[in-house]
Amino acid sequence: MKPPTPIRPAATRPLVICADDYGLAPGVSAAIAELIEAGRLSATSCMSALPDWPQAAPPLRALVARAPADIGLHLTLTDQPALSPAARTAWGERLPPLGRLLAVALARRLPAAAVAAEIRAQLDAFEDAWGAPPDHIDGHQHVHVLPGVREPLLAELLRRYPRGRVWVRNCVEAPARCMRRGEAVGKALFISALGLGLARRLRAAGVPCNDGFSGLHDFSVARPFAPKMRRFLAGTGPQPVLHVHPGRVDAALRACDPLTTSREVELTYLASDEFAADLADAGLHPARFAAFAAQGGQAAP
Repeated sequence: MKPPTPIRPAATRPLVICADDYGLAPGVSAAIAELIEAGRLSATSCMSALPDWPQAAPPLRALVARAPADIGLHLTLTDQPALSPAARTAWGERLPPLGRLLAVALARRLPAAAVAAEIRAQLDAFEDAWGAPPDHIDGHQHVHVLPGVREPLLAELLRRYPRGRVWVRNCVEAPARCMRRGEAVGKALFISALGLGLARRLRAAGVPCNDGFSGLHDFSVARPFAPKMRRFLAGTGPQPVLHVHPGRVDAALRACDPLTTSREVELTYLASDEFAADLADAGLHPARFAAFAAQGGQAAP
């Protein structure tokens, strides 16, 4: 990858640009690391339950020592091997697919002890490899917003860390912004509605979170990615998070996740001068979550 054009903050607003799925597979982790080093990402969320995480954590720590970024836990409760004995008892060796988890969560029938144990196990695994708490927490396939997940997650967060030490991804987005973007509108509205319960709890508990969330799309490669991104950047909240899924396809990725080719499409765009120009045109620059403090606080809708 050629050295990309630097993105200069100048008079632009901060935007947390977070790549999900670090630790999923070597090709994904390497691509994310390259984008952090190039200044194109300001955060990544790590899958500590995956076998690649213990090997992928040390080079990431060395990287952020020279290219600072927020490093968080990507809580994983679907489709991958369970980490805790309680979760394996409840679901078997493999965590349930999203459709099944969603149905049980909406019926308020998730096994509370198993969910709490898996959250603790994944945080333990993160800290064991990283040597410190995560900067933030979010969820693979946004599972952290689900009823039956958000409550034990917040409880563990408050039990484990000083208040304000860890921020949480808020997936609530203004319906008008979702409609104007025209990208995966139904999905965006549904996830936003699910996220309202978590957002209220974060606000009541004084846990910091973003205000503005974008990046949801259908992962189709039939249309160019750049126009999608320009729509994500055109209408952002006051303290926004943009989540992306770059990566390189390798055998390990093919074996564990169906999302493949679109990761390389996103990687190519995020490393391009076109992305730098699109950010500048939108008046935004990649920044860590702490940059929002300079704007007068951290909001929860």
